[in-house]
Amino acid sequence: MLIASMNPCPCGFYGSKEKECTCTQEQIKKYMGKISGPLLDRIDLHIEVSGVKYEKLKSQKKVETSEEIRNRVNKARKIQQDRYAKHNIFSNAELTPKLIEQYCAIDKDSNAILENAFEKLGLTARAYGRILKVARTIADLEQKSDIESTHIAEAIQYRSLDKKYWGN
Repeated sequence: MLIASMNPCPCGFYGSKEKECTCTQEQIKKYMGKISGPLLDRIDLHIEVSGVKYEKLKSQKKVETSEEIRNRVNKARKIQQDRYAKHNIFSNAELTPKLIEQYCAIDKDSNAILENAFEKLGLTARAYGRILKVARTIADLEQKSDIESTHIAEAIQYRSLDKKYWGN
């Protein structure tokens, strides 16, 4: 598993609502050019994280605990292990194109959402399988047997940062 992070520019504030970026467009382009499009296309989740304000850190609002998250993830992993036992794989990440077809079937509405995303975002063939596997995982986390349109929409959102910052 690869987990990586980077700033959107050398100063770290490109796109920030809190502080103005001091970088030139040329600096930003050079900085973003360090990561290639084909490499980005192989990363399943692209998530933009904003800074956290102090008020939110000290908030008493109930949030999901690490233990609750761990339990939900473990349930999803068990679902996947049971589902794929006869295929000798353990997770959605290991699905082959043929198994994607079998286990990541989507309905007409989900297909329309995915088709629209491909047209608007210029997604690649590689992204298609990755989106379906991520959507399958989101459904598993919700303990849903079928992939729903909300799962497809969420999975697509995790593929859009490369288009936002790299302009591919």
